[in-house]
Amino acid sequence: MGKILRMQRRGKAKPRYISSSFRHKGPVSYPKVGEYDGLVKDIVHNPGTTAPIAMVELNDGSIAKLIANEGMMVGEKIRFSGETVVKPGNVLFLGSIPQGAPIYNIEGRPGDGGKFVRTAGSYATIVSHEKNGVIVRLPSGKHKLFLSNCRATIGVAAGGGRGDKPFVKAGKRFYATRRKAKLFPITSGVAMNPVSHPHGGGSHQHVGRPKTVARGAPPGKKVGSIAARRTGKR
Repeated sequence: MGKILRMQRRGKAKPRYISSSFRHKGPVSYPKVGEYDGLVKDIVHNPGTTAPIAMVELNDGSIAKLIANEGMMVGEKIRFSGETVVKPGNVLFLGSIPQGAPIYNIEGRPGDGGKFVRTAGSYATIVSHEKNGVIVRLPSGKHKLFLSNCRATIGVAAGGGRGDKPFVKAGKRFYATRRKAKLFPITSGVAMNPVSHPHGGGSHQHVGRPKTVARGAPPGKKVGSIAARRTGKR
């Protein structure tokens, strides 16, 4: 009888696989669509994200939590979706941002608060304006089409370079991954025994069988390339 696999335990959502709520300062997203003037009240560290968070007081008295940009200072004024002022920190519609401008925290759908390019030190670039939207070059190099009324922040997400410092100790790496509900260290399936993983066993570390599994496979078999469209070299 086999053991419960790692992904089965993760699916049960026990505390080991959940990022603690106290490590997150709350939802970090744009306010509702509209024209706002904001004042940066504070810049705080958020353990659950790599980039620091700016606490911005809007002109209606509410507080918006945004990903800070490089060079942002307390007391700085920023503008939301108003006139086309291409200034680092301002939040504008993609259709109002000129080509070549660096942006981050891009909305996937209008009004969703920002879903793309939120990591510290990351930024995307406006490539061109088309009839059906705006083409953006993401940090991965991929070109993606967004609607013109999706919002983004001008500039580069703050906190770049924090990954350059080595961890030195395994303990620091453990706690850095722990706050994101990730595991460290991770043992590969081929290094396990057959009782512990479908890829385990054998005279040397190899899968030993096709690792593509169906989407509807039972949890004990659902490891490897799940519902892969294709396999092999291109």
